[in-house]
Amino acid sequence: MPWYVFNPGSFPASPCDPNNYVLVGIAPNCPGVNNVLCAIQADDNMEHPIITAALCSEIATALQNKIDTTNVKLRP
Repeated sequence: MPWYVFNPGSFPASPCDPNNYVLVGIAPNCPGVNNVLCAIQADDNMEHPIITAALCSEIATALQNKIDTTNVKLRP
């Protein structure tokens, strides 16, 4: 599955909105303390991620616990 960088056009922005992501393909470098969303890994739909309910929940869990997961990377 490809990776997508979280790149919202405005704040606050929903991390579960596929329009807030840019396709990068490979896992990006997201160094630093895990405080905010950096990127997600998801199936592709015309260069936008397919964000399932399970992936949205995984994003929320990663942000709440401030830890990377299989499909979610955080950054400072």
